[in-house]
Amino acid sequence: MLGTIQVFSLLEKAWSGSPVQFAWQKTLGNFLAVTGGDHAVKVFDRHGQKRNEISLPGNCVAMDWDKDGDTLAIITDKSSAIFLWDANTNKTSQVDSGMRDTMSFLLWSRVGTLLAVGTSKGNLLIYNRQTSRKIPVLGKHTKRITCGCWSTENLLALGGEDKVITLSNQEGDTIRQTSVSSDPSDMQFSVMKTDERMSTRESTVSVVVGKKTLFLFNLNDPDNPIDLKFQQAYGNIVSYRWYGDGYIMIGFSRGYFVVISTHIREIGQEIFQAHNHKDNLSSIAISQSLNKAASCGDSCIKIHDLSDLREMYAIINLDDENKGMLILAWTDDGQLLAVSSRKGSLHVFLTKLPILGDACNTRIAYLTSLLEVTIANHVERELPVTVSVEVEPSFVAIGVYHLAVGMNNRAWFYALGEDNVKKLKDVEYLGTVASMHLNSDYAAALFEGKVQLHMIEGEGLDAQEERETRLFPADDDKYRILCHALTSDFLIYGTDTGLINYFYIEDWQYVNEYRHSVSVRKVFPDPNGTRLAFIDDKSDGFVYCPVNDRLYEIPDFSPTIKGILWEHWPMDKGVFVAFDDDKAYTYVFYKDAIEGSKIIFAGSTEVPFSHKPLLLYNGELTCQTPSGKTSNIYLSTHRFLGNLKDFGPNELTQMLTQTLTLKRFSEAWELCRLLNDQSGWNELAQACLYHMEVDFAIRVYRTFGNAGMVMSLEQVKGIEDHSLLAGHLAMFTGDFNLAQDLYLASSCPVAALEMRKDLQHWDSALQLAKRLAPDQIPFLSKEYAVHLEFTGDYSNALSHYEKGITGNNKDHDEACLAGVAQMSIRMGDIRRGVNQAIKHPSRLLKRDCGAILENMKQFSEAAQLYEKGQYYDKAASVYIRCKNWAKVGELLPHVSSPKIHLQYAKAKEADGRYSEAVIAYEYAKQWDSVIRLYLDHLNNPEKAVNIVRETQSLDGAKMVARFFLQLGDYGSAIQFLVMSKCNNEAFTLAQQHNKMEIYADIISSESATNEDYQSIALYFEEEKKHFQAGKFFLLCGQYGRALKHFMKSPSTEDNLAIEMAIETVGRAKDEALTNQLIDYLMGESDGMPKDAKYLFHLYMALKQYKEAARTAIIIAREEQCSGNYRNAHDVLFSMYSELKTQKIKIPSEMATNLMILHSYMLAKTHIKRGDHMKGARMLIRVANNISKFPSHVVQILTSVVIECHRAGLKNSAFSFAAMLMRPEYRNKIDLKYKKKIEAVVRHPGTTATEEPTTACPYCAFQLPECELLCPSCKNNLPYCIATGRHMVRDDWTVCPRCDFPALYSEFKNMLETENTCPMCSERIDIAHLKKINDCTQYLTPENGDQ
Repeated sequence: MLGTIQVFSLLEKAWSGSPVQFAWQKTLGNFLAVTGGDHAVKVFDRHGQKRNEISLPGNCVAMDWDKDGDTLAIITDKSSAIFLWDANTNKTSQVDSGMRDTMSFLLWSRVGTLLAVGTSKGNLLIYNRQTSRKIPVLGKHTKRITCGCWSTENLLALGGEDKVITLSNQEGDTIRQTSVSSDPSDMQFSVMKTDERMSTRESTVSVVVGKKTLFLFNLNDPDNPIDLKFQQAYGNIVSYRWYGDGYIMIGFSRGYFVVISTHIREIGQEIFQAHNHKDNLSSIAISQSLNKAASCGDSCIKIHDLSDLREMYAIINLDDENKGMLILAWTDDGQLLAVSSRKGSLHVFLTKLPILGDACNTRIAYLTSLLEVTIANHVERELPVTVSVEVEPSFVAIGVYHLAVGMNNRAWFYALGEDNVKKLKDVEYLGTVASMHLNSDYAAALFEGKVQLHMIEGEGLDAQEERETRLFPADDDKYRILCHALTSDFLIYGTDTGLINYFYIEDWQYVNEYRHSVSVRKVFPDPNGTRLAFIDDKSDGFVYCPVNDRLYEIPDFSPTIKGILWEHWPMDKGVFVAFDDDKAYTYVFYKDAIEGSKIIFAGSTEVPFSHKPLLLYNGELTCQTPSGKTSNIYLSTHRFLGNLKDFGPNELTQMLTQTLTLKRFSEAWELCRLLNDQSGWNELAQACLYHMEVDFAIRVYRTFGNAGMVMSLEQVKGIEDHSLLAGHLAMFTGDFNLAQDLYLASSCPVAALEMRKDLQHWDSALQLAKRLAPDQIPFLSKEYAVHLEFTGDYSNALSHYEKGITGNNKDHDEACLAGVAQMSIRMGDIRRGVNQAIKHPSRLLKRDCGAILENMKQFSEAAQLYEKGQYYDKAASVYIRCKNWAKVGELLPHVSSPKIHLQYAKAKEADGRYSEAVIAYEYAKQWDSVIRLYLDHLNNPEKAVNIVRETQSLDGAKMVARFFLQLGDYGSAIQFLVMSKCNNEAFTLAQQHNKMEIYADIISSESATNEDYQSIALYFEEEKKHFQAGKFFLLCGQYGRALKHFMKSPSTEDNLAIEMAIETVGRAKDEALTNQLIDYLMGESDGMPKDAKYLFHLYMALKQYKEAARTAIIIAREEQCSGNYRNAHDVLFSMYSELKTQKIKIPSEMATNLMILHSYMLAKTHIKRGDHMKGARMLIRVANNISKFPSHVVQILTSVVIECHRAGLKNSAFSFAAMLMRPEYRNKIDLKYKKKIEAVVRHPGTTATEEPTTACPYCAFQLPECELLCPSCKNNLPYCIATGRHMVRDDWTVCPRCDFPALYSEFKNMLETENTCPMCSERIDIAHLKKINDCTQYLTPENGDQ
């Protein structure tokens, strides 16, 4: 601990065994007067060196220094003389007191040169040192004067063995006196606190009475003195001291250390108590400058901190002092603490070191003891070097290679070697040096308003060479230098006239001068000397840049600032701290911000008590402490320099703000990466833009994906014009006013105009255009007018539209004239506006002006404009509002809006002009009104009926029904009632007028309800109209009743009742009903079997396809036998198709019969088309199955012979002619052909045309083209429905309707003359015929054995 540093001890033989008394020189504390058991007072300096010894005629009774520490007064027990020693001249003198009795008391005034001396008989002498006047006051006390004190107003209080306290003025007159109960001692003046706290005068005398009580005598209240008593256990009062705001610290003989308050409310109350020493306490001392208190006893000294007495600041053990301590006292500055002992020794301790230190780059020098300086460089990691100096310095300066220490007008210079320090020389200056600075070669000392600049290792101050030394200012300059600084290149100083001068050492001349408004107190250049912080006489701070002669005020600058340190870390060039006793304030100088250079306050950091900052490096403040050490403080603005992973998002966000304030973008990048938050990246990007770090900003914007900003910045980053670039960046950050100022200051001022145009700030743009681009004014005026029109400022909008007319830009002028027209109308100048709009070529303008006029209720003008603009609907609408029907009529052919037609129609109907009204209603599609007019007024029911049929209008149908009812045309009335969904009324009407058949016909074609159908069925049932009853029972789903009525229905030619019965059973899917109908069809019920085709229809309706197929074969056979080949073909075809659809196996008999019948049909077709070969081949196939055609055997065989003969098939003609010559057929041959056939038989042909062969579609075996059974693969081959030949793979198509196969080329050929399919008889469009390349699906033998 600090208090353990012992400066020196004194142990003189002459003092041995006797108590030692001492007194520190007041104010300066440079001398210590000591006396012991010898007849002398010895004077020592503060390092323990004896300076003088004053011999006395007897023992020293008392000694005291005057207020300035210039004179020491001493009295002895053997002389009436007063001994005075002058500290400045080191001479002793005597003053005769004129008193006959011995001296007992001595005390200098605290404010003047008065010395009070008391005698053992109670007499008093007041001696004025300045005037040598003596005032003897006899009988001041009746006994020995033992104690006393002066007040700050030169009142003298005395106490004596007569137990009286007197109060006298400086003339010695007694003002007041009071008696006490016991011997007074240790008397002090002080200010006792009252509730009013109005007086700061020392109005209270405190005195120890009988060593037990503390007596407080208030001069303002003399009748009520206060007697403070203490616990017996504390022992006697040894010593006490006033301090702080009315507090008294008291030391007691038994080691207790107590603090009481003199505040009226808590008077005598113990604030603090400690048993500091076990056995005894001999003295206490307080140092206000140190803010410390000390007590001694039990061979030790204990030091407390006054701000927190519980905290023990230091303990000093003096184990050799076994007889105990005597007196404890501090120097006024608190640097040294002296304690004397009972055995005759004295010890001096260093309690506060003068805080002297200096820094050069990152090297610091600081006082570590009164005669020791330490040099350290923590940044470069150099080991500390200590230098012992000859004198206790009052200033220290460090340079690149040198150290200087000094006091008064002398300085000692030391050269710093690699591992040693050697003294170079000492220099005397022309006055007391206030401060000194060094660089590598020169020293600059400030003394008495002048600065001496000289080489450190030169010849000295009297050197003749020009660059060796120079004194500033020159003789003819009438100013005093108040502060200075020395950089590697410049001497910089500030004067009482506000002048800041830069002296360039290399050229040995002034290079820069700045005049400030008031005197400059302190200057602090940055490491390069390119920026200078200074504090002026008003305690304001500034940064001056000599490069551009600009001054920047430091914001929020505290008036208590003691100094400024610039950041030495190379990356943080613009950072500096200003510090006072309590805090360090961090500032940043922004050199390249968008809005220009500026200084901002970044934050403050607490500085511990009595710490003096020496160096700032990368946010770390190196401070010198009173204990002669250094301590490092991290600035609160640089918290981000720690381990970032230990912090949460909130702290990281605060750190991000700090990094951006300090322009530490790399650290900010790391923080953003850790935060991983869009807003953080955005903040970083904005800061980069603000500081014009364009490349870094691009990197940031690219990281969080803002492509737009990246592209924008890439475009501007190469701009060299600082103002233009700053303008772009200010615009990107949204500070448009600043951007404008920067653009205007740049080489491209028109950019400001472009920006205002893009932002649509037309007012500003117009102002700029007047200066920068007058040709743009019309275009801007037009845009501004549009904006004003939008905001409703029509008057100014009109003015700007008029200003916008150029006379040479057609499109632009038209837009302006359109604006003039609209604004004129809005401003009430309707005639001008309308004329302008009519002249203008734009239809839209006429519409817009029309709309404005319509809102203004100016209908005729509005309609006129609408009409001119060909907005006929709007024009007609407005004409209607002003009842101008004639105009509406004119416009009606152009009007498309039904609403307008309707309004017009109503008006015309009201006027009785029904023909015009009906046309308008038709345009308006108001069909009910049209029907009403045709029926009621125009007497044209046919037209009304047509409209109802076309539009299906319900209300219209009702009107028509009503009309026919009035005419008595009940059938028509019923029809229109049903159409209007009034089924009940229609039914009732049909019943009443016996028109149920009509109603039934109508209702069955409409979608009516089951109830409607049932009511009709019941009606017909009553009327015994079985067919109609059955039909409507079927419609309402009552299948049993329907079947009963159909079976009762008398048979007609088309047997419709049986068909309906079959449909009923098909829908019912009821076995009982099915059996009932089968019995009926078989004739079980009435003995009359019905046609088999009905049974076939029944099976089809029931989806019993196999039974249907069997029935179909039977029917086809019957039809064939009867010669109805077409019917037979159709029955088989429909059955075949149905089975194919249902994916049911087709019986081979059916397939074969269909093929033979189809071949017969084809033969007829081919013969008709004149293709005799194809016809003959088909007829041969039919003739080979002649038994299937019993009705027409002879006719068919005749045809075969004739066709074969025509086709040249002589063998076949002969064989079938021979068959015809059989007896059973011969007589039936038609006489027309008989001779010819006989001739064929008689003269048989020997030539026979070979039938061409084609490939089998299954196995590609070549077989005759009309052969349908492949001898190779034994498959039944599919046949062509157009020719009857078997199919081939590469010429395949199918009928689009029935899906039967055909040869593509043949079928296409046939369709060119015929337009129906020969199989299904459906119409075929040749365009729908498609050739099939892959016919595999048609060759799957799903049809079994055909």
